[in-house]
Amino acid sequence: MENKKYYITTAIAYTSGKPHIGNTYEIILADSIARFKRQQGYDVYFQTGTDEHGQKIEIKAEEAGITPKEFVDNTAGEIKRIWDLMDTSYDRFIRTTDEDHEAQVKKIFKKLYEQGDIYKGHYEGLYCTPCESFFTESQLVDGKCPDCGREVQPAKEEAYFFKMSKYADRLIEHINTHPEFIQPVSRKNEMMNNFLLPGLQDLCVSRTSFKWGIPVDFDDKHVIYVWLDALTNYITGIGYDCEGNSSDKFNKNWPADLHLIGKDIIRFHTIYWPIFLMALDLPLPKQVFGHPWLLQGDGKMSKSKGNVIYADDLADMFGVDAVRYFVLHEIPFDNDGVVTWELLTERINSDLANVLGNLVHRTISMSNKYFNGIVNYTGVSDAVDEDLKAVATSTVDKVCAKMEELRVADAISEIFTLFRRCNKYIDETTPWILAKEEKDKPRLETVLYNLVEGICIGATLLKSFMPETAEKIFAQLNTQERKLEDLKTFGLYPSGNQVTDKPEALFARLDLAEVLKKAEEIKAAQQAAAKAEEEEDGIEIEAKPEITYDDFMKMQFQVGEIIACEEVKKSKKLLCSQVKIGNQVKQIVSGIKQYYTAEEMVGKKVMVLVNLKPAKLAGVLSEGMLLCAEDADGNLALMTPEKTMPAGAEIC
Repeated sequence: MENKKYYITTAIAYTSGKPHIGNTYEIILADSIARFKRQQGYDVYFQTGTDEHGQKIEIKAEEAGITPKEFVDNTAGEIKRIWDLMDTSYDRFIRTTDEDHEAQVKKIFKKLYEQGDIYKGHYEGLYCTPCESFFTESQLVDGKCPDCGREVQPAKEEAYFFKMSKYADRLIEHINTHPEFIQPVSRKNEMMNNFLLPGLQDLCVSRTSFKWGIPVDFDDKHVIYVWLDALTNYITGIGYDCEGNSSDKFNKNWPADLHLIGKDIIRFHTIYWPIFLMALDLPLPKQVFGHPWLLQGDGKMSKSKGNVIYADDLADMFGVDAVRYFVLHEIPFDNDGVVTWELLTERINSDLANVLGNLVHRTISMSNKYFNGIVNYTGVSDAVDEDLKAVATSTVDKVCAKMEELRVADAISEIFTLFRRCNKYIDETTPWILAKEEKDKPRLETVLYNLVEGICIGATLLKSFMPETAEKIFAQLNTQERKLEDLKTFGLYPSGNQVTDKPEALFARLDLAEVLKKAEEIKAAQQAAAKAEEEEDGIEIEAKPEITYDDFMKMQFQVGEIIACEEVKKSKKLLCSQVKIGNQVKQIVSGIKQYYTAEEMVGKKVMVLVNLKPAKLAGVLSEGMLLCAEDADGNLALMTPEKTMPAGAEIC
């Protein structure tokens, strides 16, 4: 009988720079799911790749003095290198600059236009360049992009629009009748309540203010909006043709069984993408899973801080499988995980070196010490054996159940529960005592056989998550991976088989001081590189429209002295300062809590925009604005006078 198909995708990585470990988590997670599905007998097709168009790329390429294509070639190559380094088993690495993708996107756009789903108009709104997205004033959070928190700029241009509202009711019905479509459920509620139920606005699907994109072939001053371009990779990558000549691969694999994406882009994948598919008369993907993030333990990752953690640095220090284990194990189903050098070291020492590595090494060493490596089942059993067998043979069903729900961290925990049970079995049976008496040798042989068998079952289940480690275990035990259905039977390891006579440690214990020393070297190198780049190039920001002298004269800037400050209780970002300016005191709310404590603020002389129209932020009145500088990583610093100036002095 033909194997059942399973089509899984990751979001395609944006080619703006080298991915850090948080970005790399997604491809490792997807790979573990794809590998496990293959173990279950599915015919898996696994696609990943890179998103390579847009204004941000055009700007970065110009800054680097190269063409956009040269820029994305370099970055896509680096992303692919890291995906390969992490031992991921994708079937296609698609690039949105691939000829087959670009040709099909043009045809899709034209088809949607000709059938009336896309029309030409003008767009005026607030645009976030990093997110390639337009927003209305009401969608902003504290006046900034709701997705990334950066500044937005007013933009007006001719554009093509997609009639989103035409399909909104149909999408709402689909979500309500397919509870498995958006996971976790919290993401579903967010999409319904914040976007769909209030009513969808038509979506801008082309741009004229930059050129780096797929051109609209019947109106070449327009390039196709990056999300229409990027999202369609899931069908173009497997041979979709909107003229009716789709490939056998497409006909076999679509609809996708799983789109695995970060929670920050869930809106694009559960609203825009399904509506595009409806317009193309294609079935929707079976499930979109918005996974949580892996966060840096000491705050936002930044090159200038030297705290960006890259997968290749971790792999060099700890090994690929140790990194895979950590990111898969440390991120729960629907909560963010944390990565620090200390936590990595602790997990490797406790779980990988002690629990797994020590178990395998002890078992093989005892087999060699007592029986020259020959593993025999003699049938001399004890009551304690039954519990080990029960744990071992029940693990596969537990792991399968967790993987069915995409609870990968929990699945790995079940496997390590088996390894811990094997270690406990050693303590219970005391092989070193059995070895002292000849009459106990048959019992000792069965004990060691049971340990080898338990390890084989665990290693087979471990292979999807730590493939290299599993293969090393099989090699040392002189056996092979089993089929999952065989793991419910205890005793399939061939009696009389011989394990290796030279067991190697799977994972060495790490010295935390040495790890932190290397981490500091990495941090120093990052800071030096960031400083050199800043000194060489400075920081470029997107230019705002020119203003006249009269425009500038409307703004009143003065020196203020902060005489009191407190946190805004309803906000994670805001501080509320009482600022003395001349003979008056103004209350000013600022989103700088990440960079200053309330105590630090008191006594500072600052630059203030005094005549800004008062507004409420998180329910607190703000009567002005404190001026700050922002670097390329989003770090803020208050602007202060170079020399001592009285509160109220005019800035001109």
